[in-house]
Amino acid sequence: MARAKKKIFVLDTSVIIYDHKSIMNFDEHDVVLPITVLEELDDFKKGNDTKNFEAREFIRFLDKTSKDHLIQDWIPLPGDKKGSFRIVMETNGIETSATKIYGDSMDNKILNSCLIITKQEPKRQIVLVTKDVNLRLKAKALGIRAEDYETGKVQIVDNLPTGIQTYTDFDQEIIDSLYKDYAVPLDVIEGKLNIYPNAYYILQGEKSSALAYYNPFEMQLERVNKQTSFNVKPRNAEQAFAFHSIMKKDIKLVALHGVAGTGKTLIALAGALAQKKDYKQIYLARPIVPLSNKDIGYLPGDIKSKIDPYMQPLWDNLKFIQYQYDEHDKEYKQITLMVEQEKLLITPLAYIRGRSLSDVIFIVDEAQNLTPHEIKTIITRAGENTKFIFTGDIKQIDTPYLDEQSNGLSYLVDRVQGQKLFAHIQLIKGERSELANLANELL
Repeated sequence: MARAKKKIFVLDTSVIIYDHKSIMNFDEHDVVLPITVLEELDDFKKGNDTKNFEAREFIRFLDKTSKDHLIQDWIPLPGDKKGSFRIVMETNGIETSATKIYGDSMDNKILNSCLIITKQEPKRQIVLVTKDVNLRLKAKALGIRAEDYETGKVQIVDNLPTGIQTYTDFDQEIIDSLYKDYAVPLDVIEGKLNIYPNAYYILQGEKSSALAYYNPFEMQLERVNKQTSFNVKPRNAEQAFAFHSIMKKDIKLVALHGVAGTGKTLIALAGALAQKKDYKQIYLARPIVPLSNKDIGYLPGDIKSKIDPYMQPLWDNLKFIQYQYDEHDKEYKQITLMVEQEKLLITPLAYIRGRSLSDVIFIVDEAQNLTPHEIKTIITRAGENTKFIFTGDIKQIDTPYLDEQSNGLSYLVDRVQGQKLFAHIQLIKGERSELANLANELL
């Protein structure tokens, strides 16, 4: 009787390569795995990407858990108040076949498995769980209930927190003190500001205004000055705060998010270059997200030739900074030398798995295309004196199974905000060009 009340969740491959522990996140309910999913995981198990790691870990889990069982039987999941799981084989014992309607693809075979389990368990609610939006739509067309995998999703209403607060009609005496003494102790500002670690403020008084930052280590409000690095100057308050967070040694983890043209990557790189003497290396990396569903293997040439097109935006930012100077200038030569001596490396993210990174600044561009697990994997590489800077635009996601709530950048800001080692800034104002701003606003 108790079993009849429990739901049966059918897992798609996209859920497993997003989170190999997903099978454990359905409380007391039961989980079904179509045999087609195991076939797809077999294809994913080889490689160095996170999806390959997730596939291998899940296969090992299944092997260990099903050791003394036939996997077509219900097998208890480990832990208290957990359900069971089983594998469903594709058969022809259903009147309506998804493969007959939609075609003989792996996704449609998974839909067939949903129809089979519905026939086998007519008194129970069957739910397909997939991160593939189109598969959910096709399932609903067949009368199958379908849902996204919600674990790890950020519950945001409109946008992530900006990291910046603006106060008008602010206490002019405090603003004057910031200009006179640089800092104001906590007891003076308590009750007048929303205070949390590494918060940034735009304070507008009767006579003047100031940019400020709450230092959680010194427990004081400090004035933020606009800093310049390699001739890259902040053009607005948001960029000034971004520079400050990157240059602040005590802040080990920074997230910059905003639309295209707001200067996220450029500021991150310029700020890192300004600290080249404090770190052994500067890494710039971004996930390789093939466009038009074409794998990197489709591109001609060796591995470097295949990777370079994906890394080109990072090279563009580096060249922009370098071209602020004449080729005979010291700064121009410094950047060339750093690249030649591998003091500054541009690399795909897949190459850092298993490494320990010490004495480096690591800039991760396009972080919205990473999963929460990938973000965690990257940050756990941090050794002594390492700083991570993540940049991205959560409204411009190129990975099919991620969205504004489930991507790694949103997850990072949601989970780590308020920690002493972390600062985040949302850059809103575009500074690339008037034409780029027009496109962002109207197109």
